[in-house]
Amino acid sequence: MPSNIHVLGPDNAALQVKTYREGMAQKVGHDLVIDVTSWEASVDLDGSDSSILMQADSSSLQVREGHNGLKPLSDKDRDDIRNNIDNKVLKGQQIKFRSTSMEPAGDGYDVQGDLSIGDQTKPVSFHLSTEGGRLQGTVPLVQRDFGIKPFSAMMGALKVRDQIEIVVDAPIA
Repeated sequence: MPSNIHVLGPDNAALQVKTYREGMAQKVGHDLVIDVTSWEASVDLDGSDSSILMQADSSSLQVREGHNGLKPLSDKDRDDIRNNIDNKVLKGQQIKFRSTSMEPAGDGYDVQGDLSIGDQTKPVSFHLSTEGGRLQGTVPLVQRDFGIKPFSAMMGALKVRDQIEIVVDAPIA
């Protein structure tokens, strides 16, 4: 019987964090696309026995793009953002996900599981599409649910919105 287990990581898939800005000074900030550059996942797409295990290094986040700001992101901006993520937001905490159920649904799977960031573990649910030989999905995440205070600057006039998105895109053909 052929195996339907896929080992994923930054060499063959994309795992990204998308953040959005808010606050009175949001025009000076950027909506960000951040690559997770050190992670691994095992995805078993075997019908009713499907499962996902994933772990990511929170210190490996790198800003890929900044949208909707007054000016383009500079290298200094990218370094400042990375330092803020490492030192003020995620603080080097481990990130892990383990599915608790994956039900075939429509073009893929409805997934439920436990996401752990540091010592906080919360249930999450999302849909993964397997259409076109790709595994694609978006996980909405509220930072405060995991004990993370969303980043703010300029005395709170510029803030990262509490809800962010984790996006995965991987070939599985």
